Amino acid sequence: MVVLGMSSCVTELPSRVDQDQVTGSLVVGRVVTILTGERSRRYVPQMRFLELEDKDSKQRFQVDIESPDQRFAIDLPSVKYRLNRVQISEGPFMSMADLDMTFSVEAGVITHVGTWRFGVDSPRYGRNVIVSMVPEERAMAYTFLNEQYPAFNENSIVERLPQPSQAEARLYEVMPYPRISRYFRRHWW
Repeated sequence: MVVLGMSSCVTELPSRVDQDQVTGSLVVGRVVTILTGERSRRYVPQMRFLELEDKDSKQRFQVDIESPDQRFAIDLPSVKYRLNRVQISEGPFMSMADLDMTFSVEAGVITHVGTWRFGVDSPRYGRNVIVSMVPEERAMAYTFLNEQYPAFNENSIVERLPQPSQAEARLYEVMPYPRISRYFRRHWW
């Protein structure tokens, strides 16, 4: 019973940890969310959160992004992780996708996971998200680290892009829509 209770808990993490609170390994990267289809949308898609899962212990970490373009720096123990789930919002509408992309975090170094790009289809039935992991210029990563985490200037940086580097997943709408009365919802299923 205790194991089931522990495996269902999610540890929430801010998108940027304070440098004094780093106890494990620092993981840095960038999340970019764009609309790939019709551009006449009132709402711009933005990443609400990413969910990472420790492949061994099955412990889950939810990283709150809340932005269409955001750098993140999180404190994680050094093990192998899986990008498990993402939630994307467009104004009051939210969609969720399940993914399976893995990367490892090493102890004693800064792990740079590159830029995670999420291309969201225009709203329609059966919409998808296309995910691609691309390396970022080292100069931009060093600039971010020097500005935000000067205490880690002497640590070495290791680049670990999640694998596979590209994936496509179905977006499922999250119900109920917040702040929207039942009359104005887009779908009734």
